[in-house]
Amino acid sequence: MPVNRLEADQVFQACNLEQLQFETTADLEPIKELSDALGQPRAVESLRFGTGMEHQGYNIFVLGQSGTGRHTMAAQVLERQLKKLSPPDDWCYVNNFDDQSRPKKLHLPAGKGIRFTKDLEKMIKDARSVLKASFEGEEYQHRAQAIGEEVKERQHKAFKEISDRATEKGLTLLRTPGGLAFAPLDKDGDVMSPDEFQQLPEEKRQNYEKDMEGLQAESQKILEKIPQWQKEIREKMEALNKEITEKSLTQLIDGVKAEYAEIAGIPAHLDAMKKDIMDNLPAFLTGDHQQQQGPMGAKPQQSSMPTGEETDMDSPAMRRYKVNLVVDNSKLEGAPIVFEDNPTYANLVGKVEHMSMMGALVTDFNLIKAGALHRANGGALIIDARKVLTHPGAWDGLKRALQSNFIKIESLAEMYSLLSTVMLEPEPIPLKVKVIIIGEPMLYYLVQQFDPEFSQLFKVAADFDVQMERNGENQELYVRLLGNIVAKQKLLHFDKSAVGRLIEQSSRMMGDSERLNIRIRDINDLMLEADYWARQNKHETVRADDVQKAIDSKVFRSDRLRRRIQEEIHRGTLRIDIEGSRVGQVNGLAVMMLGDFAFGKPSRISAQVYMGKGEVIDIEREAKLGGPIHSKGVLILSGFLGARYGTEMPLSLSASLVFEQSYGGVEGDSASSTELYALLSAIAEVPIKQQFAVTGSVDQYGRVQAIGGVNEKIEGFFDVCRHKGLTGSQGVLIPATNVKHLMLRQDVVEAIARQEFHVYPIETIDQGIELLTGLPAGEPDEQHRYPEDSVNGKALRRLRIFADNMSKFGKGEESPGERGDRDS
Repeated sequence: MPVNRLEADQVFQACNLEQLQFETTADLEPIKELSDALGQPRAVESLRFGTGMEHQGYNIFVLGQSGTGRHTMAAQVLERQLKKLSPPDDWCYVNNFDDQSRPKKLHLPAGKGIRFTKDLEKMIKDARSVLKASFEGEEYQHRAQAIGEEVKERQHKAFKEISDRATEKGLTLLRTPGGLAFAPLDKDGDVMSPDEFQQLPEEKRQNYEKDMEGLQAESQKILEKIPQWQKEIREKMEALNKEITEKSLTQLIDGVKAEYAEIAGIPAHLDAMKKDIMDNLPAFLTGDHQQQQGPMGAKPQQSSMPTGEETDMDSPAMRRYKVNLVVDNSKLEGAPIVFEDNPTYANLVGKVEHMSMMGALVTDFNLIKAGALHRANGGALIIDARKVLTHPGAWDGLKRALQSNFIKIESLAEMYSLLSTVMLEPEPIPLKVKVIIIGEPMLYYLVQQFDPEFSQLFKVAADFDVQMERNGENQELYVRLLGNIVAKQKLLHFDKSAVGRLIEQSSRMMGDSERLNIRIRDINDLMLEADYWARQNKHETVRADDVQKAIDSKVFRSDRLRRRIQEEIHRGTLRIDIEGSRVGQVNGLAVMMLGDFAFGKPSRISAQVYMGKGEVIDIEREAKLGGPIHSKGVLILSGFLGARYGTEMPLSLSASLVFEQSYGGVEGDSASSTELYALLSAIAEVPIKQQFAVTGSVDQYGRVQAIGGVNEKIEGFFDVCRHKGLTGSQGVLIPATNVKHLMLRQDVVEAIARQEFHVYPIETIDQGIELLTGLPAGEPDEQHRYPEDSVNGKALRRLRIFADNMSKFGKGEESPGERGDRDS
């Protein structure tokens, strides 16, 4: 069946500007519901379901290619769902006065955390001022003096009594470096000298000694009572101090306690704080660092009284009474939406920082820092899949928090039991959060396969597409989307022709005339560059030629290698024939990708056949340059040849296929039809016209199947023909199923319109071989015989010759060549 070449309107689906009911994008109504207007109903519904589902495990994995607006749409859907909720609680850490290594958590209604922090700091400062004033006041001084006078009075009374008794006995009380002593007095009332004492009568001297021993014993008893009296004085002073402290603190603390009486944990914390202040009153009053140990037991460097209000609460003696507000939701409207750009383990679950003191690293509860899970608690957390999976410990930490519903702050070394040093163990905080992970589809399926816990924690997949159907309704929404981009980026307005060119290029990006590209980043970048060229050309609006200039400029910046390959083809270094006919040689087409730039590269594919055992040797595979899909395509050729020619006789041939002048890897099956044409030409010894290039895969029944990159492949061969000279007979054979994908460059479309270049849609191998050789393919009769002058007939006749010769060799018969050699 003859193949009709495609017309110009079949290789490029132009935008009908009459359907655009505006002059510039200034006339367009903006899109307010962006997430509903981008051809992503499946993804949007998944996001809505996942955010609305409150049961555990219904977290969301957003999968799709970058640039499709995944972050924006996820944030918009979340904001719409979560702004209806009330802001979650604030979270604080406070000192555990029973065990400083285990700080306690407190949670307060949103906005009250900062108030409580300030109220408590003010209360502590007021308490210091009030207590200092109380202890410096006259009442306290009088009572303290009275207590001090009491011990002096008791001591004075006791010593006076013993001194009076001594006087009655003619003795006096002496205070010596060795303690108290008694000595007799002479008749003048002076202390008797030792000589005088020795001259006394024996009896009187013994009476003195006896009295002195008795009084000495009594004085010793008095001395022994002095520590007890001093202890009693201290106890009375402590009682007085506690009385004054209790009286001063109670009023202040009760005021704060009344304000937060219904918040769990705060009254008990205030009571514990009051007790600790009373137990450590000197340090509290003076701020003396030596009176109070530093964070986690470290001894501070200074011992001076704080000099200002700013340093009061920062001294080690006072830090224990502060409040560490780790999560402050006072400014939130609705539930929080947190995007963590750097999801390390510490940035997710929080950390405990350290500070240097006396050459050592120390810490306390004030150095606890919240992570993204703390900030997102009660709302949603958005993170990038690749980042969270590659940061050490981050993925395990996130899973553990979601499984336990608690955020436990610990270091990586603790988590992996690599550290035995005493560290802070903050009380875990209850977790209620919706986690949205955004990543490529490959990551989603890999993690789903290799992590058994993944499916339990991320039960919702929001799958983002990169394309939507190009119809009237979608095109209208797409145009409004372009208007949104103009407004958001503050670009010059685009006129109707520019918008039409953007729509055409959008289909070109997708490689499909019936689809539109919804990778917003690609369109956004193109519009930014078109705006640049419009401003360079001093246009008031962006026009179609500005858009085309942006397209051409981007290609020019990326196509150095393409131009180099084209140059080498034109110079004859790379051999591509576009005239004449060759047996077993066809122009194939491949696509090369350099980042986001793709271009077609013509290649010469050749085949050789000879007697053998029915093997088709893929030289690329044998040289380890061919990929598995390409090897599969070659094996399909063997199936086709066997089914067509080997039903009544064995295929007694071997064949070799190769991409000539190819020095890199070959992958894909898009050249399998090309290779089959080369094989048929070599077997039938029928030359193929070199003005054609071919692309398309083939199945075992000879049906030509669709391939990718069809536009780039056609343009790659067109560039070769244009530089060598268009003759009007050159063209490309493509699968008929690829016609809907055609969005060719304008210069190619114009050449097709002038019939200088042609594109032929092929459905079967027989259609293609007829066009390539100019001979009929041939239809088999009832005896499975083909016409002699057909390609199939010539191929079958050659294969029979191979089979006969193989049969003769098998029987040991000599070939004519061997007999001639022997006779000579």
